[in-house]
Amino acid sequence: MTDVAGRTAFITGGANGIGLGIARALAGAGAKVALIDIDAEALERARAELAASTAVVAETLDMRDRASFADVADRVERQLGPVSLLINNAGVAGGAPALRLNYELWDWGLGINLGGVVSGIQTFLSRMAERGQGGHIVNTASGAGLVAGQSGVLYHTAKFAVVGMSEALKFELEPHGIGVSVLCPGPVATDIIARTRKLQPRVVHTMTQDEHESARTRSGKMTRWLERGVSPDAVGRMVLRAIQDDQLYILTDRYMAPLIEARTKALLSALPPE
Repeated sequence: MTDVAGRTAFITGGANGIGLGIARALAGAGAKVALIDIDAEALERARAELAASTAVVAETLDMRDRASFADVADRVERQLGPVSLLINNAGVAGGAPALRLNYELWDWGLGINLGGVVSGIQTFLSRMAERGQGGHIVNTASGAGLVAGQSGVLYHTAKFAVVGMSEALKFELEPHGIGVSVLCPGPVATDIIARTRKLQPRVVHTMTQDEHESARTRSGKMTRWLERGVSPDAVGRMVLRAIQDDQLYILTDRYMAPLIEARTKALLSALPPE
């Protein structure tokens, strides 16, 4: 069991949504928190809120900027002490139909949703291991990292990779006393769709009117679906328990249960006869 009190947590995407919910839960349990986000205004609001209960540092960062990631990590550790709780949470929800993807979109989506997790691991893992004080890593994937569906090939690609990475890390890091969890949320009541829309590169290939209309309809449906989901603070409490109990998988609801069951059956049925 990992006691988070007194530890320093580095939380990417920490100014909004799930990241802020995790920050609130960890701060409430006695952790010091570093909030890392590209949204400077939201960062200041979150910093002011959490400063009433714990030591807080807030830093703006684009997850794709590896050199700046390392610089931010150094500043955080100088101010709050060694990071032993790494929350690789920053993510975006955008993309395009497979036939409309381009390299700019691939680099943007994978750079944030997968590359940001890689940067967190590369920056902090060796530090945590060398210090020998244990710790925990939480990687935010998605239910879309467990079963492919309507979330788009770009998003599914990144999130499946984060799940696989987390499973492999769990196996390798146990001897070092470093726990690993992978968060696979279903619907959570955040504004990630609207925030993603502001950040996503436009699709260079010309889309037809029908494709534009389909994209708008799907975005509206997704927004309404998320609004009915669990709260970010509830997810934060789930993540805190998973860290304390060294739990690998964190699922926020049972929405994916029949889809996971169907995928598992399909995999087992594809096995050759004994």
